[in-house]
Amino acid sequence: MFMLIIAGHAGAQKTLDYYINSGLQNSPLLKDYQYQVQSNKIDSQRLRANFRPLVNGSTAGTYAPVVKNWGYDGAITNIHTYNALVSVSQTIVGKQNLNNQYLAIQLQNLGLQNQGKISEQDLKRSITQQYITTYGDLQQINFNQEMLTLLKEEEAILKRLAEKGVYKQTDFLSFLVNVQQQELLIKQLRIQYQNDFATLNYITGLNDTAFTVLNAPSGLDINLPPIEQTVFYQQFHIDSLKIIAADKQIDFAYKPRMGLYADGGYNSSFIATPLRNFGISAGVTVTVPIYDGRQRKMLHQKNSIAEQNRQNYRDFFSKQYQQQIIQLQQQLSQTEQLIEQTSTQIKYADGLIKAQRQQLVTGDVRIADYIIAIGNYLNAKNIITQNSIARLQILNQINYWNRKQ
Repeated sequence: MFMLIIAGHAGAQKTLDYYINSGLQNSPLLKDYQYQVQSNKIDSQRLRANFRPLVNGSTAGTYAPVVKNWGYDGAITNIHTYNALVSVSQTIVGKQNLNNQYLAIQLQNLGLQNQGKISEQDLKRSITQQYITTYGDLQQINFNQEMLTLLKEEEAILKRLAEKGVYKQTDFLSFLVNVQQQELLIKQLRIQYQNDFATLNYITGLNDTAFTVLNAPSGLDINLPPIEQTVFYQQFHIDSLKIIAADKQIDFAYKPRMGLYADGGYNSSFIATPLRNFGISAGVTVTVPIYDGRQRKMLHQKNSIAEQNRQNYRDFFSKQYQQQIIQLQQQLSQTEQLIEQTSTQIKYADGLIKAQRQQLVTGDVRIADYIIAIGNYLNAKNIITQNSIARLQILNQINYWNRKQ
Protein backbone atom coordinates (compact mmCIF):
# COMPACT_ATOMS: atom_id res chain seq x y z
CA MET A 1 0.00 0.00 0.00
CA PHE A 2 1.20 3.48 -0.85
CA MET A 3 0.79 4.93 2.63
CA LEU A 4 3.03 2.21 4.01
CA ILE A 5 5.69 3.02 1.40
CA ILE A 6 5.71 6.68 2.43
CA ALA A 7 5.76 5.82 6.11
CA GLY A 8 8.93 3.84 5.53
CA HIS A 9 10.92 7.06 5.04
CA ALA A 10 11.68 8.45 8.49
CA GLY A 11 11.52 12.21 8.80
CA ALA A 12 10.10 12.55 5.29
CA GLN A 13 7.44 15.14 6.10
CA LYS A 14 8.19 18.58 4.68
CA THR A 15 6.41 21.92 4.66
CA LEU A 16 5.79 24.59 2.08
CA ASP A 17 8.16 26.95 3.92
CA TYR A 18 10.95 24.39 3.57
CA TYR A 19 10.65 24.34 -0.21
CA ILE A 20 10.25 28.11 -0.50
CA ASN A 21 13.33 28.77 1.63
CA SER A 22 15.32 26.18 -0.30
CA GLY A 23 14.27 27.72 -3.61
CA LEU A 24 15.23 31.23 -2.48
CA GLN A 25 18.61 30.07 -1.25
CA ASN A 26 19.39 28.10 -4.42
CA SER A 27 18.15 30.63 -6.98
CA PRO A 28 21.02 31.95 -9.13
CA LEU A 29 18.82 34.82 -10.34
CA LEU A 30 18.38 36.22 -6.82
CA LYS A 31 22.12 35.89 -6.22
CA ASP A 32 22.70 37.71 -9.50
CA TYR A 33 20.71 40.70 -8.25
CA GLN A 34 22.78 40.74 -5.05
CA TYR A 35 26.03 40.67 -7.03
CA GLN A 36 24.83 43.51 -9.27
CA VAL A 37 24.08 45.63 -6.19
CA GLN A 38 27.56 44.95 -4.85
CA SER A 39 29.05 45.85 -8.23
CA ASN A 40 27.13 49.15 -8.30
CA LYS A 41 28.49 50.02 -4.86
CA ILE A 42 31.97 49.66 -6.33
CA ASP A 43 30.95 51.98 -9.18
CA SER A 44 29.91 54.55 -6.57
CA GLN A 45 33.34 54.29 -4.98
CA ARG A 46 35.00 54.63 -8.39
CA LEU A 47 32.94 57.74 -9.10
CA ARG A 48 34.10 59.29 -5.84
CA ALA A 49 37.72 58.39 -6.64
CA ASN A 50 37.44 59.80 -10.16
CA PHE A 51 36.74 63.30 -8.86
CA ARG A 52 39.65 63.31 -6.46
CA PRO A 53 43.14 64.49 -7.51
CA LEU A 54 44.64 62.07 -10.02
CA VAL A 55 48.40 61.59 -9.90
CA ASN A 56 50.34 60.14 -12.83
CA GLY A 57 54.00 59.59 -13.54
CA SER A 58 55.32 59.80 -17.11
CA THR A 59 58.58 59.77 -18.96
CA ALA A 60 59.42 60.27 -22.64
CA GLY A 61 62.53 60.72 -24.71
CA THR A 62 62.94 61.66 -28.40
CA TYR A 63 65.89 61.92 -30.74
CA ALA A 64 65.61 63.43 -34.22
CA PRO A 65 69.13 63.51 -35.76
CA VAL A 66 70.18 65.91 -38.52
CA VAL A 67 72.75 64.29 -40.81
CA LYS A 68 74.49 66.42 -43.44
CA ASN A 69 71.77 69.02 -43.13
CA TRP A 70 69.09 66.38 -43.66
CA GLY A 71 66.50 65.88 -40.89
CA TYR A 72 63.63 67.49 -39.02
CA ASP A 73 63.85 71.18 -38.30
CA GLY A 74 65.70 71.43 -35.00
CA ALA A 75 63.60 74.42 -34.01
CA ILE A 76 60.61 72.10 -33.90
CA THR A 77 62.11 68.90 -32.52
CA ASN A 78 64.93 70.36 -30.42
CA ILE A 79 66.78 67.37 -31.92
CA HIS A 80 66.64 65.47 -28.66
CA THR A 81 64.39 65.86 -25.63
CA TYR A 82 63.69 63.97 -22.45
CA ASN A 83 61.20 64.40 -19.65
CA ALA A 84 60.32 62.61 -16.44
CA LEU A 85 57.30 64.19 -14.79
CA VAL A 86 54.81 63.68 -11.99
CA SER A 87 51.46 65.29 -12.88
CA VAL A 88 48.43 66.05 -10.77
CA SER A 89 44.98 66.83 -12.22
CA GLN A 90 41.74 67.75 -10.54
CA THR A 91 38.36 68.04 -12.19
CA ILE A 92 36.15 70.60 -10.50
CA VAL A 93 32.61 69.29 -10.16
CA GLY A 94 29.76 71.01 -8.35
CA LYS A 95 28.35 69.29 -5.28
CA GLN A 96 24.87 69.07 -6.81
CA ASN A 97 26.27 67.45 -9.94
CA LEU A 98 28.21 64.90 -7.91
CA ASN A 99 25.25 64.13 -5.64
CA ASN A 100 23.02 63.62 -8.67
CA GLN A 101 25.45 61.06 -10.08
CA TYR A 102 25.54 59.28 -6.71
CA LEU A 103 21.74 59.33 -6.71
CA ALA A 104 21.65 57.70 -10.13
CA ILE A 105 23.72 54.77 -8.83
CA GLN A 106 21.58 54.52 -5.69
CA LEU A 107 18.46 54.40 -7.83
CA GLN A 108 19.99 51.60 -9.89
CA ASN A 109 20.52 49.66 -6.67
CA LEU A 110 16.99 50.37 -5.50
CA GLY A 111 15.69 49.14 -8.85
CA LEU A 112 17.77 45.96 -8.62
CA GLN A 113 16.66 45.31 -5.05
CA ASN A 114 13.03 45.87 -6.04
CA GLN A 115 13.40 43.58 -9.05
CA GLY A 116 14.91 41.01 -6.70
CA LYS A 117 11.81 41.21 -4.49
CA ILE A 118 9.55 40.76 -7.51
CA SER A 119 11.63 37.77 -8.64
CA GLU A 120 11.27 36.33 -5.12
CA GLN A 121 7.50 36.62 -5.47
CA ASP A 122 7.63 34.93 -8.87
CA LEU A 123 9.66 32.07 -7.44
CA LYS A 124 7.47 31.75 -4.34
CA ARG A 125 4.35 31.62 -6.51
CA SER A 126 5.84 28.93 -8.77
CA ILE A 127 7.03 26.80 -5.85
CA THR A 128 3.73 27.18 -3.99
CA GLN A 129 1.75 26.34 -7.13
CA GLN A 130 3.75 23.14 -7.67
CA TYR A 131 3.61 22.28 -3.96
CA ILE A 132 -0.19 22.59 -3.96
CA THR A 133 -0.43 20.46 -7.12
CA THR A 134 1.75 17.75 -5.56
CA TYR A 135 -0.16 17.95 -2.29
CA GLY A 136 -3.39 17.51 -4.27
CA ASP A 137 -1.99 14.34 -5.84
CA LEU A 138 -1.27 13.00 -2.36
CA GLN A 139 -4.79 13.80 -1.18
CA GLN A 140 -6.23 11.95 -4.17
CA ILE A 141 -4.04 8.94 -3.42
CA ASN A 142 -5.02 8.84 0.25
CA PHE A 143 -8.72 9.16 -0.48
CA ASN A 144 -8.74 6.52 -3.21
CA GLN A 145 -6.62 4.21 -1.04
CA GLU A 146 -9.27 4.45 1.68
CA MET A 147 -11.94 3.57 -0.84
CA LEU A 148 -9.90 0.61 -2.11
CA THR A 149 -9.53 -0.69 1.43
CA LEU A 150 -13.29 -0.46 1.86
CA LEU A 151 -13.91 -2.26 -1.43
CA LYS A 152 -11.47 -5.00 -0.48
CA GLU A 153 -13.45 -5.62 2.70
CA GLU A 154 -16.66 -5.77 0.71
CA GLU A 155 -15.02 -8.13 -1.79
CA ALA A 156 -14.54 -10.84 0.83
CA ILE A 157 -18.16 -10.54 1.94
CA LEU A 158 -19.60 -10.56 -1.59
CA LYS A 159 -17.45 -13.52 -2.56
CA ARG A 160 -19.00 -15.66 0.17
CA LEU A 161 -22.49 -14.46 -0.75
CA ALA A 162 -21.88 -15.26 -4.42
CA GLU A 163 -20.68 -18.76 -3.50
CA LYS A 164 -23.91 -19.25 -1.50
CA GLY A 165 -25.97 -18.12 -4.47
CA VAL A 166 -27.23 -14.91 -2.88
CA TYR A 167 -25.70 -12.94 -5.76
CA LYS A 168 -24.95 -13.94 -9.33
CA GLN A 169 -21.35 -14.61 -10.28
CA THR A 170 -21.66 -12.00 -13.04
CA ASP A 171 -22.63 -9.36 -10.46
CA PHE A 172 -19.66 -10.30 -8.33
CA LEU A 173 -17.35 -10.12 -11.36
CA SER A 174 -18.68 -6.62 -12.13
CA PHE A 175 -17.76 -5.63 -8.60
CA LEU A 176 -14.25 -7.09 -9.06
CA VAL A 177 -13.82 -5.03 -12.22
CA ASN A 178 -14.52 -1.88 -10.22
CA VAL A 179 -12.01 -2.97 -7.57
CA GLN A 180 -9.35 -3.49 -10.23
CA GLN A 181 -10.14 -0.10 -11.79
CA GLN A 182 -9.65 1.47 -8.38
CA GLU A 183 -6.24 -0.26 -8.06
CA LEU A 184 -5.20 0.99 -11.50
CA LEU A 185 -6.34 4.52 -10.64
CA ILE A 186 -4.17 4.51 -7.51
CA LYS A 187 -1.15 3.34 -9.52
CA GLN A 188 -1.75 6.12 -12.03
CA LEU A 189 -2.03 8.67 -9.21
CA ARG A 190 1.25 7.42 -7.72
CA ILE A 191 3.03 8.01 -11.02
CA GLN A 192 1.51 11.49 -11.25
CA TYR A 193 2.61 12.21 -7.69
CA GLN A 194 6.18 11.10 -8.44
CA ASN A 195 6.34 13.32 -11.53
CA ASP A 196 4.91 16.38 -9.76
CA PHE A 197 7.15 15.81 -6.74
CA ALA A 198 10.19 15.63 -9.03
CA THR A 199 9.12 18.91 -10.64
CA LEU A 200 8.82 20.50 -7.20
CA ASN A 201 12.39 19.51 -6.37
CA TYR A 202 13.58 20.65 -9.78
CA ILE A 203 12.30 24.22 -9.48
CA THR A 204 13.62 24.53 -5.90
CA GLY A 205 17.08 23.25 -6.82
CA LEU A 206 16.84 20.15 -4.59
CA ASN A 207 18.07 16.66 -5.33
CA ASP A 208 15.54 14.44 -3.58
CA THR A 209 14.06 11.26 -5.04
CA ALA A 210 12.62 9.78 -1.83
CA PHE A 211 8.88 9.66 -1.27
CA THR A 212 7.90 12.60 0.91
CA VAL A 213 4.68 13.37 2.74
CA LEU A 214 3.78 17.01 2.18
CA ASN A 215 2.02 18.85 4.97
CA ALA A 216 -1.04 20.94 4.18
CA PRO A 217 0.00 24.34 2.70
CA SER A 218 -0.10 27.12 5.29
CA GLY A 219 0.29 30.89 5.26
CA LEU A 220 -2.14 31.46 2.38
CA ASP A 221 -4.43 33.86 4.19
CA ILE A 222 -5.30 36.93 2.13
CA ASN A 223 -3.49 40.07 3.30
CA LEU A 224 -3.32 42.53 0.42
CA PRO A 225 -1.78 45.97 1.04
CA PRO A 226 -2.81 49.04 -0.98
CA ILE A 227 -1.39 48.84 -4.49
CA GLU A 228 0.82 51.91 -3.87
CA GLN A 229 2.64 49.99 -1.11
CA THR A 230 3.53 46.97 -3.23
CA VAL A 231 6.89 46.27 -4.85
CA PHE A 232 5.17 46.12 -8.22
CA TYR A 233 4.02 49.74 -7.98
CA GLN A 234 7.31 50.80 -6.39
CA GLN A 235 9.12 49.95 -9.61
CA PHE A 236 7.24 52.71 -11.42
CA HIS A 237 8.21 55.20 -8.69
CA ILE A 238 11.89 54.23 -8.98
CA ASP A 239 11.74 54.58 -12.77
CA SER A 240 10.30 58.08 -12.33
CA LEU A 241 13.19 59.09 -10.06
CA LYS A 242 15.66 57.69 -12.59
CA ILE A 243 14.17 59.86 -15.35
CA ILE A 244 14.32 62.96 -13.11
CA ALA A 245 17.97 62.27 -12.24
CA ALA A 246 18.85 61.72 -15.90
CA ASP A 247 17.10 64.97 -16.83
CA LYS A 248 19.08 66.91 -14.24
CA GLN A 249 22.32 65.37 -15.45
CA ILE A 250 21.67 66.81 -18.91
CA ASP A 251 21.69 70.32 -17.46
CA PHE A 252 24.82 69.62 -15.44
CA ALA A 253 26.59 68.43 -18.60
CA TYR A 254 25.97 71.83 -20.24
CA LYS A 255 27.41 73.89 -17.40
CA PRO A 256 30.99 75.29 -17.70
CA ARG A 257 33.61 72.74 -16.69
CA MET A 258 36.89 73.59 -15.06
CA GLY A 259 39.96 71.52 -14.31
CA LEU A 260 43.25 72.16 -12.55
CA TYR A 261 46.55 70.52 -13.39
CA ALA A 262 50.15 70.70 -12.24
CA ASP A 263 53.30 68.77 -12.94
CA GLY A 264 56.90 68.72 -11.77
CA GLY A 265 60.08 66.91 -12.72
CA TYR A 266 62.69 67.01 -15.38
CA ASN A 267 62.02 68.34 -18.92
CA SER A 268 64.99 69.18 -21.17
CA SER A 269 66.08 69.51 -24.77
CA PHE A 270 69.76 69.20 -23.75
CA ILE A 271 70.57 72.32 -25.80
CA ALA A 272 71.42 74.58 -22.86
CA THR A 273 71.90 74.00 -19.14
CA PRO A 274 70.42 70.50 -19.12
CA LEU A 275 71.40 70.06 -15.50
CA ARG A 276 69.08 72.91 -14.52
CA ASN A 277 65.95 71.77 -16.38
CA PHE A 278 64.12 70.68 -13.26
CA GLY A 279 60.93 72.60 -12.60
CA ILE A 280 57.20 72.74 -12.18
CA SER A 281 54.19 73.99 -14.12
CA ALA A 282 50.52 74.54 -13.35
CA GLY A 283 47.44 75.57 -15.25
CA VAL A 284 43.70 75.67 -15.45
CA THR A 285 41.29 74.56 -18.15
CA VAL A 286 37.78 75.93 -18.67
CA THR A 287 35.25 74.52 -21.13
CA VAL A 288 32.09 76.46 -21.89
CA PRO A 289 29.47 74.73 -24.12
CA ILE A 290 28.24 77.24 -26.70
CA TYR A 291 26.30 75.41 -29.42
CA ASP A 292 25.82 71.73 -30.30
CA GLY A 293 22.83 71.82 -32.61
CA ARG A 294 20.21 72.07 -29.81
CA GLN A 295 20.98 68.56 -28.59
CA ARG A 296 20.25 69.61 -25.01
CA LYS A 297 16.61 70.29 -25.88
CA MET A 298 16.39 67.01 -27.77
CA LEU A 299 17.66 65.05 -24.77
CA HIS A 300 15.08 66.71 -22.51
CA GLN A 301 12.39 65.79 -25.02
CA LYS A 302 13.51 62.15 -24.94
CA ASN A 303 13.21 62.10 -21.16
CA SER A 304 9.77 63.70 -21.40
CA ILE A 305 8.68 60.90 -23.75
CA ALA A 306 10.14 58.30 -21.38
CA GLU A 307 8.12 59.79 -18.50
CA GLN A 308 4.90 59.69 -20.54
CA ASN A 309 5.61 56.08 -21.42
CA ARG A 310 6.21 55.26 -17.76
CA GLN A 311 2.90 56.81 -16.76
CA ASN A 312 1.05 54.83 -19.42
CA TYR A 313 2.55 51.56 -18.16
CA ARG A 314 1.76 52.52 -14.53
CA ASP A 315 -1.88 53.38 -15.29
CA PHE A 316 -2.36 50.22 -17.36
CA PHE A 317 -0.83 48.11 -14.57
CA SER A 318 -3.18 49.68 -12.01
CA LYS A 319 -6.22 48.80 -14.11
CA GLN A 320 -5.02 45.25 -14.72
CA TYR A 321 -4.22 44.82 -11.03
CA GLN A 322 -7.70 45.84 -9.90
CA GLN A 323 -9.36 43.70 -12.55
CA GLN A 324 -7.27 40.64 -11.71
CA ILE A 325 -7.86 40.91 -7.96
CA ILE A 326 -11.62 41.23 -8.48
CA GLN A 327 -11.62 38.25 -10.84
CA LEU A 328 -9.60 36.08 -8.44
CA GLN A 329 -11.85 37.00 -5.51
CA GLN A 330 -14.92 36.04 -7.57
CA GLN A 331 -13.31 32.70 -8.45
CA LEU A 332 -12.49 32.13 -4.79
CA SER A 333 -16.07 32.83 -3.72
CA GLN A 334 -17.55 30.57 -6.40
CA THR A 335 -15.13 27.74 -5.57
CA GLU A 336 -15.94 27.91 -1.85
CA GLN A 337 -19.67 27.83 -2.62
CA LEU A 338 -19.19 24.76 -4.80
CA ILE A 339 -17.23 23.01 -2.05
CA GLU A 340 -20.01 23.75 0.44
CA GLN A 341 -22.73 22.48 -1.89
CA THR A 342 -20.79 19.31 -2.73
CA SER A 343 -20.17 18.64 0.98
CA THR A 344 -23.92 18.41 1.46
CA GLN A 345 -24.17 15.96 -1.43
CA ILE A 346 -21.41 13.82 0.09
CA LYS A 347 -23.36 13.43 3.32
CA TYR A 348 -26.27 11.90 1.40
CA ALA A 349 -23.98 9.74 -0.74
CA ASP A 350 -22.13 8.49 2.32
CA GLY A 351 -25.40 7.71 4.09
CA LEU A 352 -26.64 5.78 1.05
CA ILE A 353 -23.43 3.69 0.91
CA LYS A 354 -23.68 2.80 4.60
CA ALA A 355 -27.33 1.77 4.23
CA GLN A 356 -26.68 -0.33 1.13
CA ARG A 357 -23.64 -1.94 2.74
CA GLN A 358 -25.89 -3.37 5.46
CA GLN A 359 -28.34 -4.59 2.84
CA LEU A 360 -25.58 -6.33 0.90
CA VAL A 361 -25.19 -8.90 3.65
CA THR A 362 -28.86 -9.86 3.38
CA GLY A 363 -29.00 -9.62 -0.40
CA ASP A 364 -31.62 -6.86 -0.33
CA VAL A 365 -29.72 -4.55 -2.68
CA ARG A 366 -28.26 -5.20 -6.09
CA ILE A 367 -24.48 -5.05 -6.49
CA ALA A 368 -24.95 -2.79 -9.52
CA ASP A 369 -26.85 -0.28 -7.37
CA TYR A 370 -24.14 -0.42 -4.71
CA ILE A 371 -21.46 0.21 -7.35
CA ILE A 372 -23.43 3.20 -8.65
CA ALA A 373 -23.70 4.58 -5.09
CA ILE A 374 -19.94 4.19 -4.62
CA GLY A 375 -19.32 5.92 -7.96
CA ASN A 376 -21.50 8.86 -6.96
CA TYR A 377 -19.66 9.15 -3.66
CA LEU A 378 -16.28 9.02 -5.40
CA ASN A 379 -17.30 11.68 -7.91
CA ALA A 380 -18.54 14.01 -5.18
CA LYS A 381 -15.43 13.45 -3.08
CA ASN A 382 -13.26 14.03 -6.11
CA ILE A 383 -15.04 17.33 -6.84
CA ILE A 384 -14.35 18.51 -3.30
CA THR A 385 -10.69 17.49 -3.48
CA GLN A 386 -10.14 19.18 -6.83
CA ASN A 387 -11.92 22.37 -5.77
CA SER A 388 -10.09 22.45 -2.45
CA ILE A 389 -6.84 22.38 -4.38
CA ALA A 390 -8.21 24.99 -6.80
CA ARG A 391 -9.07 27.17 -3.81
CA LEU A 392 -5.48 26.96 -2.56
CA GLN A 393 -4.19 27.82 -6.03
CA ILE A 394 -6.44 30.90 -6.16
CA LEU A 395 -5.21 32.01 -2.74
CA ASN A 396 -1.66 31.60 -4.02
CA GLN A 397 -2.42 33.79 -7.02
CA ILE A 398 -3.95 36.48 -4.81
CA ASN A 399 -1.11 36.39 -2.30
CA TYR A 400 1.40 36.92 -5.10
CA TRP A 401 0.45 40.60 -4.95
CA ASN A 402 0.89 41.00 -1.19
CA ARG A 403 4.63 41.84 -1.19
CA LYS A 404 5.21 45.25 0.34
CA GLN A 405 8.07 47.59 -0.49
